Amino acid sequence: MKVLLVAGARPNFPKIAPIAAALRQAGDPFTPPVVVHTGQHYDYQLAEIFFDELELGPPQYHLQARSDAGPVRQMADIMDKFDPVLAEEAPDLVLVVGDVSSTVACSLAAATRQIPIAHVEAGLRSGDRTMPEEINRVAVDSVADMLFTHCAEADDHLRSEHVPERCIFRVGNVMIDTLHRFLPKARASNTLDRFGVQAGQYGLVTLHRPSNVDDAPTLEGILDALLELSKRMEIVFPVHPRTRQRLDTFGFTSRLESAPGVHLCDPVGYLDMLALQASARLVLIDSGGIQEETTALGVACMTLRPNTERRVTIDEGTNTLVGPSPDQIVAVATQILDEGGKAGRIPDLWDGHASDRLVDILREGIIRR
Repeated sequence: MKVLLVAGARPNFPKIAPIAAALRQAGDPFTPPVVVHTGQHYDYQLAEIFFDELELGPPQYHLQARSDAGPVRQMADIMDKFDPVLAEEAPDLVLVVGDVSSTVACSLAAATRQIPIAHVEAGLRSGDRTMPEEINRVAVDSVADMLFTHCAEADDHLRSEHVPERCIFRVGNVMIDTLHRFLPKARASNTLDRFGVQAGQYGLVTLHRPSNVDDAPTLEGILDALLELSKRMEIVFPVHPRTRQRLDTFGFTSRLESAPGVHLCDPVGYLDMLALQASARLVLIDSGGIQEETTALGVACMTLRPNTERRVTIDEGTNTLVGPSPDQIVAVATQILDEGGKAGRIPDLWDGHASDRLVDILREGIIRR
């Protein structure tokens, strides 16, 4: 059985890495997996470093997707470059992860060739169709043959969309497999020393959602809140390229650079980010996967969005949905700093063995809808 694994953006790599490792270890009936990097994220710190740190090895294909166009043209370019790979490799299964443009583009290309598709992280829904990722999730789940989920809520979403029960497989969270494997290495690193912070004494921030960074008043309000919180704890802020551009365009960069409690830096690799999360007092983000990683680590997390597709991190984990209001951000963060965050618990099957369960299911055979 030849499985082709697709990744294109930073959130994808910690998800395909444990699956690739499990497939390589499984042996018969699997051939070594074929890894395709679409190049949707092309910056070294957003993509290439992950192949080194996560021990993936170089991808068999690098599609070098266009970066000079909008998402529609980029998806068209990915499909155009991915189709010859499908023709050459003739895989038994195309496995995609997450909800980025590469995920939907490669799924549609495979569906056109009638190649079975497996979607890992299926069934996540925010209910917000203004998010490009939400459209991607729905589109991929509508064409996937095998839908691998990491929580009961995701199963329920798929059932409500009339996905056949025999195509839904709850295996757990593959990204937590990667966390379990590399956490000791991250903790043993000198990351905190390099950033000049002490464990439990700083907040970690990531921002990149268009709704937060593309609108100047919204972004300024979030920054006001961060500057206020920097009076109570140091802030480590790895700045996404999109966010960096907006900070410069809106004239906000100097305010952050002059704040004594704020540490701005370029995007960091997986091990540095994991080390920073594991030792943070509080994490403030608008991303998806970090909501799950902080829950697994037992670290308080605030999601600066009006909704989330990862409700399990709120209902069971350490995450609190706050939104972008500066007053609310400061109020919730202050309460966490004064009283401690939610204790939470680690959801079922987030145990570091999700990839093994996934491969065991594949060994039983590919299911077609």
